[in-house]
Amino acid sequence: MKDQLPCPHCGKPVFKYRNPFPTVDIIIEMAPEDKGNHLPGGIVLIKRKNPPHGWALPGGFVDYGETLESAAIREAREETCLDVALSYQLGAYSDPSRDPRHHSISVVFVAKATGRPMAADDAEEVGVFRGDALPEPLVFDHEKILRDYFNKCGKKG
Repeated sequence: MKDQLPCPHCGKPVFKYRNPFPTVDIIIEMAPEDKGNHLPGGIVLIKRKNPPHGWALPGGFVDYGETLESAAIREAREETCLDVALSYQLGAYSDPSRDPRHHSISVVFVAKATGRPMAADDAEEVGVFRGDALPEPLVFDHEKILRDYFNKCGKKG
C-alpha cells in the first residue's frame, strides 16, 4: 500500500510504502524419548509472554539479510532452546488479519528436534502436544496452520 505525504520542505508528494512483515513459524516434531525421560512425542508449542496471549508455534520476524531458513532455526533456538533440522516448508500464510498487530506473511517450516524444550525469550511456557490434545487458545492463524500440517502428514489433528 502506498500513502502520499507532503514533503515538509518543498510540499511535493512523498510516498510512504507499507509492506507486510516477513515472519517464520516452525512446527517442531519431537519423537518420544527414552523411558527415563518421559517426554511424549508430538509438536512443540509455546505459551506467549506478550500479546496476543495464548499458545503458538515458535516463530518470529525475519531479520534484514537473513534467509527464511536461518530465521526459522534461530527462532526455534531462541524460544525453545532446541536445535532443529528443517525437514520441509509447509507453506506460506498471508491473510492480512492473521496477526492482530499488523499484516505479516509467515513461511511455515516443519523441523525435527531431540532433547528437552525449555521456554526462553518470548515464551512463558513450552509444551509438547499431540494433535488430538492441543492447548487453547491457539493464537494467530496457528489453528489453520496445524490443521493443514495434520492433514498433510496424515496424523490426527
